[in-house]
Amino acid sequence: MTRTTVDETAAIKAAFARFPSGVAAFSAMVDFTPEALVASSFTVGVSLEPPLVMFAVQNSSTTWPRLRQAARLGVSVLAEGQEAACLQLSSKTRDRFDGLAHSVTDSGAVLIDGAVLGFECEVVSETPAGDHAIVVLEVKSTNVNHDSEPLIYHGASFRQLAA
Repeated sequence: MTRTTVDETAAIKAAFARFPSGVAAFSAMVDFTPEALVASSFTVGVSLEPPLVMFAVQNSSTTWPRLRQAARLGVSVLAEGQEAACLQLSSKTRDRFDGLAHSVTDSGAVLIDGAVLGFECEVVSETPAGDHAIVVLEVKSTNVNHDSEPLIYHGASFRQLAA
């Protein structure tokens, strides 16, 4: 196995940052407490039959081992104007849900209010992939907010779609 040097890692991160992506929050109630993690590696349209989506989560995540216990996950694709919510949901020191408007489904999936898209999903598979795991989710229900545009992450900054 070839190890990547610090300089190579920085170059790879800079290259990956040039690819714009949406930002998704993965959330659920675990032991009566809302848990969340944020990822920009979310991909829709993995499959239409059944409807599948996926994301990658770092192996070092301390949240994913708790979230994967949930029967269903809420996936909220964050909208323009939800930059502060994104930072709060990804914080390692703050209460991730303090004052954050959200709803909880009957199955315990947590969805962030005002998101562009909301999916209620079940974990189908988890595959090791280097320092991450690729998680495939089956979509059980959807909610589309036609009145907003997605929050974009590009070049290590939040961006907005231009007309």
